[in-house]
Amino acid sequence: MLTGDIRNQIDAIWDAFWSGGIANPLEVMDQLTYLLFIRRLDEIHTLEESKASLLKTPMASRIFPEGGDIKGRPYDDLRWSRFKNFEAAEMYAIVSERVFPFLRAMGGEGTAYARHMRDARFTIPTPALLSKVVDLLDSVQMEDRDTKGDVYEYMLGKIASSGQNGQFRTPRHIIKLMVEMTAPNPKDVICDPASGTCGFLVAAGEYLRENHSELFNDKKAREHFHRDMFHGYDFDNTMLRIGSMNMALHGVENPDVRYRDSLAQEHGDDAEKYSLVLANPPFAGALDETTTAKDLLAIVKTKKTELLFLALFLRLLKPGGRAAVIVPDGVLFGASKAHKELRRMIVEDQKLDAVISLPSGVFKPYAGVSTAILVFTKTNSGGTDHVWFYDMKADGWSLDDKRQPLLPNEKLGVTPAHPLTESEHARNNLPDVLARWLEREAAEVQRPPTSQSFCVPKTAIVGRDYDLSINRYKEVVDEVVEYRTPKEIFAELTWLEAQIQMGMSELKELVGG
Repeated sequence: MLTGDIRNQIDAIWDAFWSGGIANPLEVMDQLTYLLFIRRLDEIHTLEESKASLLKTPMASRIFPEGGDIKGRPYDDLRWSRFKNFEAAEMYAIVSERVFPFLRAMGGEGTAYARHMRDARFTIPTPALLSKVVDLLDSVQMEDRDTKGDVYEYMLGKIASSGQNGQFRTPRHIIKLMVEMTAPNPKDVICDPASGTCGFLVAAGEYLRENHSELFNDKKAREHFHRDMFHGYDFDNTMLRIGSMNMALHGVENPDVRYRDSLAQEHGDDAEKYSLVLANPPFAGALDETTTAKDLLAIVKTKKTELLFLALFLRLLKPGGRAAVIVPDGVLFGASKAHKELRRMIVEDQKLDAVISLPSGVFKPYAGVSTAILVFTKTNSGGTDHVWFYDMKADGWSLDDKRQPLLPNEKLGVTPAHPLTESEHARNNLPDVLARWLEREAAEVQRPPTSQSFCVPKTAIVGRDYDLSINRYKEVVDEVVEYRTPKEIFAELTWLEAQIQMGMSELKELVGG
């Protein structure tokens, strides 16, 4: 958890960019990512130096070469710990003319986030702004992994709060709910085919650290975690950079975060490769069929991106693999042949586990579309017996454009520090969603369709043409209104009038007439 001081420091850095002439929040985040990467390179190099000094051996690997370049300028000047002490003009010249070309030259080698630095562009306009940002960033204490990750998450929150670019960020508490429900394990191979800032992959990694810390004591499991477990696709290089840095600062050394147009490229290399898919892909409408991957069109003949992404998830999952993905409500009840066929496939050929209806304001201020979480398991042999539905009314935050917290921090999120009262539950349904999900094969089966959650038999879903809208199955209890005749109402009013007159008489006696 970030302290107020660190939040204030990040706010000051953000304000410095804005006052210095960079108003685009994605550009601010891009430049901050470069600077954090440069700082991280120096930390890694310093760690290697300390290890070599302690063991009295040569450095096993160097990031910054020994000596100087062809002009005799020392490579050590490229290190954060060196140039941060220079005058503004000299610092600016070193960073723009030497550090950024160095970053581009090392791109494509080593870690994933290093690969995405190949097209690094330095856009900070003045020496004064660079000097101020470096000073402010250097004062932010980020010694441990948790703080580094939280700092970056807080910076990413600035994108969401800035308006139009917030579509790149799914609310963190919704991500955590989906991760908790799917419960990643140390053997999972996890994919987000529209990874953006890698929020789902980061949350999955944090879940494993909290619930399976023993994996880090096993060399094979540890290597799998750092190199083979996490896979993210995106076709926006800025998002790839930001996402890779997000993973790095959360302690994942070399995730597979790469460029890919998920709906346009064939998926032969990745078919049935992943055991868990977590995603909230963008739904842009319709694609040109000629540019759509043929292996997806073989699953469902459509131009609609929301259906193509569902086909993609089925393509990527291995048998036994599971998915928790966000879809627009139209997927649940759309009447086209493609809509119905895809729902039929998930219900009949796979195992549909849950449909969780989300409040329509979850993605405000930049989208008010109604959405749901689909949870399913790929079996290729059916298995849907009943489907668990939950009608989420509140996620802990106001559902207007401001998205203000409705409860104290300790009562927010999926796993609050203290149990919620009934009135608090009305503001935050997330803990209840998780608790009831874990009982979906037990107590939940007995709940009536008038409850906030309930199970629907497969036969009922088939009978309604595979419609997955919760409103088709939820029953509303009619409010009981007591009927009274006019004579009864008149008698009650007469009695009330008499009571008032008696009260007035007693009051007069008390005050002495």
